[in-house]
Amino acid sequence: MRKYLLGTGIIGAVTSGWTLLRGSGGQPFTWRVALAWLSWGITFALALGTMRDIRTASHGGTVSDDSPIAGNEHKYRSEPASKDDKKKAKSAKKASKVRSQITRR
Repeated sequence: MRKYLLGTGIIGAVTSGWTLLRGSGGQPFTWRVALAWLSWGITFALALGTMRDIRTASHGGTVSDDSPIAGNEHKYRSEPASKDDKKKAKSAKKASKVRSQITRR
């Protein structure tokens, strides 16, 4: 829960909302104030949506294509790699090392 609440998007949205609330305390409600609050609402909604996508990706799900983390879901997964994946990575690392030694000669 902490990694979601302490994300930079949420912190930024909350602090900008706090600043907007303090700044619009004594002003009359005009169309500019309405646009400022609408902008803040959109920013907060996008931050919540990103948090939701990160949670979905960390639980092994896929996110929609318009998400900022689309295509990078593997970075957020918390499940360990399978043994086959570890073996493939190890053999690829060995092959890369051998190739670099051959090209040095």
